[in-house]
Amino acid sequence: MTTNDVAAAANKTRLEENLSRIEELSQRLVAALRQKQSVNPSLSAPSGDLYVKAAQAYMHEWMQNPAKVLEHQIEFWGSSVRHFVDAQSALSKGKLQPPADTGPKDRRFSNPLWDSHPYFNFVKQQYLINAKAIEQAVGDVEDLDETEKRRLKYFASQIVDMMAPTNFLATNPDALERAVATEGESLVRGLENLVADLEANKGELIVRLVDESAFEVGGNIATADGEVVFRNHMMEIIQYAPTTEKVRETPIVLFPPWINKFYILDLRESNSFIRWVVDQGYTLFVVSWVNPDESMAQIGMGDYVQDGYLTAFDVVKSITKQDRINAIGYCIAGTTLNLTLGLLKKRGDKSVKSATFFTTLTDFSDQGEFTPFLQNDFIDGIEAEVNAKGILHSFIMARTFSFLRSNDLVYGPAIRSYMLGETPPAFDLLYWNGDGANLPGKMVVEYLRGLCQRNELAGDGFEVLGETVSLKDVDVPMCSIACETDHIAAWKDCYRGFQQAASRSKTFILSESGHIAGIVNPPSKKKYGHYLNTDLKLPAEDWQAQADFHEGSWWPHWEKWIAKRSGKWIDARPVGDSEHPPLAHAPGTYVLVKAKG
Repeated sequence: MTTNDVAAAANKTRLEENLSRIEELSQRLVAALRQKQSVNPSLSAPSGDLYVKAAQAYMHEWMQNPAKVLEHQIEFWGSSVRHFVDAQSALSKGKLQPPADTGPKDRRFSNPLWDSHPYFNFVKQQYLINAKAIEQAVGDVEDLDETEKRRLKYFASQIVDMMAPTNFLATNPDALERAVATEGESLVRGLENLVADLEANKGELIVRLVDESAFEVGGNIATADGEVVFRNHMMEIIQYAPTTEKVRETPIVLFPPWINKFYILDLRESNSFIRWVVDQGYTLFVVSWVNPDESMAQIGMGDYVQDGYLTAFDVVKSITKQDRINAIGYCIAGTTLNLTLGLLKKRGDKSVKSATFFTTLTDFSDQGEFTPFLQNDFIDGIEAEVNAKGILHSFIMARTFSFLRSNDLVYGPAIRSYMLGETPPAFDLLYWNGDGANLPGKMVVEYLRGLCQRNELAGDGFEVLGETVSLKDVDVPMCSIACETDHIAAWKDCYRGFQQAASRSKTFILSESGHIAGIVNPPSKKKYGHYLNTDLKLPAEDWQAQADFHEGSWWPHWEKWIAKRSGKWIDARPVGDSEHPPLAHAPGTYVLVKAKG
């Protein structure tokens, strides 16, 4: 038997093994898809009214200004025909070098074959021509209000991104090259990844972004030393152990968002905001919210205020023997902290000495990138969903956030996992991102209707625990940190709401980067800078244009601000007291509960 015969036999064996694996995986695929639960269709797409209105508006434009529409149509036809002719000519001449104009730079088309190979270049160029034509067609629609047009642009762009040639095996050179190089092994591994994701999510296709086996909460992430000193049906309160002999007299209590889990602020020792605050000499308490199930369907915003914020204030004051505390709220927890401060003002309660807000929205008059999802068709769908199931399952929120950056968080990871057969990376931030939480039904509807849609906090007031509160009631010293490229809580929207608070002592800090990286930005990294400007009467653009830029993290500047409001130095406090003995080591038990779909 020759060497070639041996190689051919080995290849045949590998092929048969792969075919056998594919057959087995196909059976698992079918079984996984059968588990898929029905989801209200209005949670996946806008109502048909939007497309009907768009079609009517386009027809109106055709009737009123046919020359403009025809001009764009002819441009599209001409570009497509010229592109076809050029490709035919290149093929007939055996011309394989890149064309003079290879198109705009795009990370999706980084493989050199997109430019040098006639087939792939033809596919790429035609895709870009089609994308431009769709963009122009949407841009031509004028007989729609601004909100509907914004939604139309968003959903049209989603279709364009979904139809990218990189998302299909036959038109993805990276996937084809990998399949040839591995004799099909990469495709089998990709199918295994696909089936595993479907099985893990009961038939729902949620692309796994990270190697979950690489992390353990309380093991190699969320490891700061502390104890749970209080627990109720809403939260655990963790008091972190002091690392200095002296601490500031006034304690800090931090409220993270309950859409995700608190340990984004304690991923690793090197970037832990929790550790850093304790190391500066502060007694720090952090709330870890419960991961709701169906039994919490009737938990509303008022419950978060009463059994979360107000209870936490009482517990912290009791343990530290202090009458006043400093509070921090992150994202939705910052919005709710504003509600709580307004309520305390109405009640004449001065428990909160100062308030810090991370990426916090309070004025929703401009809904930003969430505009497509904050209209009645989607909110009606969410309301129907929570009425039926009691909670909004975490995957629905995760999917919404992912599709705001679909190429980075959906299609790119899907290509790497399913077509290239790669194992997801061991990335702690993505692990946290995937460790989501459910939301109680009543709270979801109150938040979306009252705060997001009707903008009551910045308007006539939002009712909480028998009082109607607004930003005009928030008058404690305040510091707000927003992030320059935040696509969840746009900094200009955070700034606009912050301007409206009644406090006479306000500091606004604009950090570089986004919703997470702009906040989790330790000084040791020397990575992202920040802007400072004391004139908060300026419009947002002018505020930034006239601001002083500072290299490095905003953390030290904030610490100087909070130090002035934290009293004298005293001996470090023990964790808990006789009435609040340690119940569990940090990070506690609530944080370990996984959201169930």
